[in-house]
Amino acid sequence: MERSQAGSHWIYFLYLLLLIWVPLPLGSNRPWSWAVLEVWVLLLSMAWLVGYMRGRSFCGPILHGARPVLLCSIAWLAYVWFQLIPLPTGISAWLSPEATRWHHAASLSGTLSAAPLTLDRYATLDSACKSTAYVAFFILSLVLLQTRDRIRFATYALIASGVLQALYGAFASLQGSAGPAAGTFVNRNHYAAYIVMCLSVGIGVLIASLSGAKNHTWGQFFRNLFRWMITPKMGLRLLLVTMVIALVLTRSRMGNGSFCISLLITGIVSLLLSKRATQSSIVLIISLIVIDLTIVGTYFGTEYVVQRVSETTLQSGDRADVTRYAINMWKDYPLFGSGLGSFPVVFPRYSGEGTSVAYTHAHNDYIEFAAEVGFIGLSLLGTIVVLSYAAALRAQHLRRDPVMRGVSFAAMMGIMAFMIHGSVEFNFQIPANALTFMLLLAFGWISLLHVDDDTKPRDREFRDG
Repeated sequence: MERSQAGSHWIYFLYLLLLIWVPLPLGSNRPWSWAVLEVWVLLLSMAWLVGYMRGRSFCGPILHGARPVLLCSIAWLAYVWFQLIPLPTGISAWLSPEATRWHHAASLSGTLSAAPLTLDRYATLDSACKSTAYVAFFILSLVLLQTRDRIRFATYALIASGVLQALYGAFASLQGSAGPAAGTFVNRNHYAAYIVMCLSVGIGVLIASLSGAKNHTWGQFFRNLFRWMITPKMGLRLLLVTMVIALVLTRSRMGNGSFCISLLITGIVSLLLSKRATQSSIVLIISLIVIDLTIVGTYFGTEYVVQRVSETTLQSGDRADVTRYAINMWKDYPLFGSGLGSFPVVFPRYSGEGTSVAYTHAHNDYIEFAAEVGFIGLSLLGTIVVLSYAAALRAQHLRRDPVMRGVSFAAMMGIMAFMIHGSVEFNFQIPANALTFMLLLAFGWISLLHVDDDTKPRDREFRDG
C-alpha cells in the first residue's frame, strides 16, 4: 500500500494545502476564489487519474466500499447538468410546467421549440461546476486518505486552519469596537459553522488520544489525568479552547447552539455505542460542555449570545417571511426545481412587499435547495448525507481502533452541527464550508472502511461480512 501511494505524495501535499487555503479568501465566496478552488481540485483529480493509469496510484478498499454514496453523488451531478439541457417544450412542459411557461414568456419570438429546466442557465452552470468540484474532492479524500498517517495529517491540517482562523477572528474582535468575530469570512455565521467543523475534528482527535485503560480507583484516575495534562494532548486541548473562544465571540446563536447540541448528542451516542466507555471519555465530553461554554464564555461573551437568542428582531421576522415565500416558490417547481443557483433570479417574484431586505439566499439551506432542485434533487442530496452519517455511526459501533473511532466521532458531530445550522443559514452556499463538509462526509466512510496491514482481525470482520 505504501509503495502504491508513493506516486501521490505531492498530490496529497497540495490537497492539504487546499484545506488550509479555502477559508482564507473570504471563505472562497467570490468568483475568482471559487474558480481557483475548482481549478485546483480539477488539476489534482487529473493528476491522480494520470498516476492511476500509469500504475502509480490505486483506488483502494475505501473507494470500493463507498460505492453506494458514489452512485448517489454521480446521480446528483447528472441531475444538475441535466437541468441545463434544452428539452423539447412538450417534454419540459410535462416535467416543469412553470419553468416552461416562463421560458415562453421570455422568448422574443413568442414561440419556443426547446427549453431547459433551469430559469438561470449561467447560475446553474456555475453551480454545476462547483458541485463537480465538491464531488471530485470527496472522491480524492477517499483515495488519498488510505493510510493512518495521511488521515492524521488531514485532521491536523483542518485543526491548524481552525486555530489560525480562531486566533485571527478573536484578536480582530477583541480590538477596537470588539464586534463579533468573523475571521476571514464576510459573515460571522458562516465563520461559526467553519469553526464548529474544525472543533468537531479536534474533539475527535482528542478522543482518539485518550487511554483505554480502566481506572479502578479515583486516585488512579487523577494520576492518569495529571499525566495526560503534561503531555502534548493538553496542548491540543488548549487549541480547542482557543477555537471555542472564537466561536463564542461570533455571537452566532445557531453556531453556538449547533455546537452544544451536536457535542451532547454525539457524546451520548458514542458512550452508548462504546463497549468500553472510560472515565476519561466521560470527563472529557462533560468538560468540553461545562468548562468551555461556562467559564470561557463568562469572560468572552456568552451573555451576548444569550441576549441575541432572547431578542426578537426585524431581521428574524424577515427571515421567517423569506422562508414562507421560498416554500411558495418550491410549490411551483415541486419535482425538478427552478435550477440550482437560480434562487436570486426567481425568488423576487415570490417575495412580499413587506420584505425589508433583498435576499439572495433563503437563510435555510433545505428550503433553498428544495426550491432550486425540487424533491428529486433534495432526495439525492439527503441520501448522500444520510449514508455518510450512517457509515460514521456504524464505525462508532464496530471499530475498536481509537483513531477510526475518533474520526467517526468527528464526522458524526460535524455533520450534525452543519445540518442543524443549515436550518437558519446558507452555509452550503459558502465554498469553504461546503468543501470542508465534504471532507467530513468522507471521514464517515474512511472511519468505517479503513484497514491497515496491522489492523486486528475483529476490525476486519464487519468489512468482510
